[in-house]
Amino acid sequence: MNLTFLDRFLFPVGPARYFLGLMLMTLVSANSFADSSVWVASSDGNKVYLGGTVHLLRESDYPLPEEFERAYDDSDRLFFETDISSMNDLAVQTRMLQQLMYTDSRTLTSVLSTEAYEALSKHLDTVGMPIMMMEKFKPGLVVSTLQVIEFQKMGFTPLGVDAHFNNRAIGDAKPVGELESVQAQIDYIANMGEGNESEFILLSLSDMKEIATTMDDLIAAWRGGDNNMLAELFVNDMKAESEELYNSLLVERNRNWMPIIEQMFSQGGNEFVLVGAAHLVGEDGLLSMLREKGYQIEQL
Repeated sequence: MNLTFLDRFLFPVGPARYFLGLMLMTLVSANSFADSSVWVASSDGNKVYLGGTVHLLRESDYPLPEEFERAYDDSDRLFFETDISSMNDLAVQTRMLQQLMYTDSRTLTSVLSTEAYEALSKHLDTVGMPIMMMEKFKPGLVVSTLQVIEFQKMGFTPLGVDAHFNNRAIGDAKPVGELESVQAQIDYIANMGEGNESEFILLSLSDMKEIATTMDDLIAAWRGGDNNMLAELFVNDMKAESEELYNSLLVERNRNWMPIIEQMFSQGGNEFVLVGAAHLVGEDGLLSMLREKGYQIEQL
């Protein structure tokens, strides 16, 4: 298993459709023809840039939209969802895998229904991986591993928007921060599908069949700023089909991040907050939360 690829790929994760949405969503706005997924929130002359990111990209997806460069150049500090650099730490990778595997008597055989187990086994046969290799994997790690395989086939690498700017910031000696700990993100994955393991696996396998087409559509919509299409495809479906997942992966985390973002307005200089673009979406998105608190929001 390619840990360097997998650890960066895992954050965040969910059923295939929802994971793609989390990677690629941008804000639903009144202007369907907006041409950027970068926004600026301002208050009393203080600015915070917010960029909706794609965690995985292909070499052909570069260069990034120029609005990202403008926000980066005008920022003194960058904030990411978590500490990206620590993902290369062997101790972090080891802890992650330990927590994403069953350490008790549970196995996939015991937690999955016959239907889900057979469907997973059949899918694994198509990629040349015996299911016994995954018997102790928790559902979140199972789905993540399958997604890694599919994305590698399509030429995607971990050098997405987040990793790109994290590397840039290190090279330019710009301070970086995070909105939540690596442990918090590991916990989300470890608990994914808990109590609904079979439904989670079956839904993920079904959505995975559409990954190739979905990714092309998402990348195109992200680059063109077609925010309504992105939201319609992913965030709205997530809320309709699994409100619990919607609340845990998006709403709760956005609420936890808001106090950190608001503190940025009282600091000198400008910040650039780069998060999976689903976190900027709709009535529960970070931009709507900021608007409700009286901040001015403009799209670059």
